[in-house]
Amino acid sequence: MQDREGKFVSAKFAIGQVVRHRFYPFRGVIFDVDPEFANSEDWWLSIPEHLRPRKDQPFYHLFAENAETEYIAYVSEQNLLADESDRPLRHPQIQDHFRKVRDGRFQVKNATSLN
Repeated sequence: MQDREGKFVSAKFAIGQVVRHRFYPFRGVIFDVDPEFANSEDWWLSIPEHLRPRKDQPFYHLFAENAETEYIAYVSEQNLLADESDRPLRHPQIQDHFRKVRDGRFQVKNATSLN
């Protein structure tokens, strides 16, 4: 994938991969990737400065969940880890867009379903 300047950027994680946050207790399935930060400045500044990620890295859109709720998360690559727990996920949008495959990853049902 390419960033805004046309440089090729390599993403560590892939669409359909299950990941967890490095610091916060949530996990989810990646459904989109931005080659670099593509959210609002207000959003970025709302992150505590000591945890604020660099903007020059891939950012991932997740169907995320924690113990209480399900939601959409936007997370920097530096704050994600692969989740190999194989615990089930309950986010309702996962089943709408993905089917699970054996290696713990999800496969997109329809290429246009995530747009």
